[in-house]
Amino acid sequence: MLATLQSGAVLGVEAFTVDVEVDAHMGMANVDVVGLPDSAVREARNRIEAAVRNIGFNLPLKRVTINLGPADVRKMGSGFDLPMALGLIAASGGIDAKDLANALFVGELSLDGTLRPVPGVLPVADLCRRKGVARLVLPKENAAEAAVVPDVEVLSADHLGDVVDWLQQRKQLTTVQQSDNDINNPDNPVDSLLDFCDVKGQECAKRALEVAAAGGHNVLMIGPPGSGKTMLAKRFPSIFPPMTYEEAIETTKIYSVMGMTRDRSLIDRRPFRHPHHTISNVALIGGGTVPRPGEISMAHNGVLFLDELPEFQRNVLEVLRQPLEDGEVTVSRASMSVVFPSRFTLLSAMNPCPCGYATDPRHACTCSQNQIANYRNRLSGPLLDRIDIHVDVPALAYTQLADRSRGESSEQIRQRVIASREIQQQRFAGTGIHCNAQMPSRMIREYCDLTTDSTRLLEKVTEHFGLSARAYDRILRTARTIADLDGSADISAVHVSESVQYRVLDRKS
Repeated sequence: MLATLQSGAVLGVEAFTVDVEVDAHMGMANVDVVGLPDSAVREARNRIEAAVRNIGFNLPLKRVTINLGPADVRKMGSGFDLPMALGLIAASGGIDAKDLANALFVGELSLDGTLRPVPGVLPVADLCRRKGVARLVLPKENAAEAAVVPDVEVLSADHLGDVVDWLQQRKQLTTVQQSDNDINNPDNPVDSLLDFCDVKGQECAKRALEVAAAGGHNVLMIGPPGSGKTMLAKRFPSIFPPMTYEEAIETTKIYSVMGMTRDRSLIDRRPFRHPHHTISNVALIGGGTVPRPGEISMAHNGVLFLDELPEFQRNVLEVLRQPLEDGEVTVSRASMSVVFPSRFTLLSAMNPCPCGYATDPRHACTCSQNQIANYRNRLSGPLLDRIDIHVDVPALAYTQLADRSRGESSEQIRQRVIASREIQQQRFAGTGIHCNAQMPSRMIREYCDLTTDSTRLLEKVTEHFGLSARAYDRILRTARTIADLDGSADISAVHVSESVQYRVLDRKS
């Protein structure tokens, strides 16, 4: 007897349908799993046999073949335990195979039939929505995560026996409703202990970070030790706008694949990733025998902070060039090629020289010109070209340190950032673009209207500093954000001038 039902598997951060076909026929008693299963899937036959017996089903002494289609794609993980067990029971006549239609099953089984959670259920739930599958049956611990996807009935179960009883119409499974996530509320709380009002001075750096948050621009802060670079970086997320529903779903898919969503159904705060400078290029961009997301994908729709930027290995930094430009990274292996989303805001910091005091008037720099040049040459021109804003963070004077007055709070800055983002959302509605930093060249020509004065100024700057075409585009994107913060439809010379001031390294070179 043949039974067929649906399951789902994840490749990268997207799911695809897997047809689980179970055939029980006369022959030597054995269970064979075919369809490019990995070791976890092959071992499932022992788990499902024990689980089926322990819920009271006596399996006939027949030869059983389980096929996982499509057969040319490797199947990995333990999520096929539940559909294979149900298919085995149906093929043995324990339940009607017709009852398995228009539902998708995912879950790991223990030997007594208890359902255990599996990673990657959010992409599977989104697959159900796209394919028009009405019901998704999965372990109770995964249900809240899957329920954030609309138009899919999510049914949770604790035990294989509960699913069998539901299919035999002897009991009902629990229907999990979509969680009420506060992701579109501008008052979504942030860490109140990390506020911009605690930062003394550094008004230019604060303004640069405000522009970066408003437009999603990459930033490099340059300053001596103790000037406040790390302090500013830790407070950077506090001025970001709340995530939209689409951004939250994109980000949660990545964390779901990594198995990091067990304690929450939706990632509703922008990620802030802060890897150490000893990180490898595989850990940064993703990879492995079975490709998994790296730090840049974990920072998707959020912030990736690289402190002491020149201390990172050169090959590690160079792999950032394609993701910074395209917003995604392709990881290729002999068996597969996977695309991971990586649209993040790069926030980086560095000292002006190896000893750190080249720009500090209170300390003598002990570095030679060759040492300073070699230190700065650790960062390639193409990488710096992809960073929109370079800003100096100077050492603070005593009067600034002793000033007891509180500066502008993160919430005040955040409200201006939110207003600017609302303008950008209206501008890019329906395009899949969320902010000015993501504009392609075609949109730059369409939305970056310059006045006569700003055109003349930008022409002089480009010729004087010998800016590349990429740097030219990034100046325009940043100027567009500055104009949005001012509520201006046109980009004036003032906006271009401020944008040019944020290209410190271009001007110094």
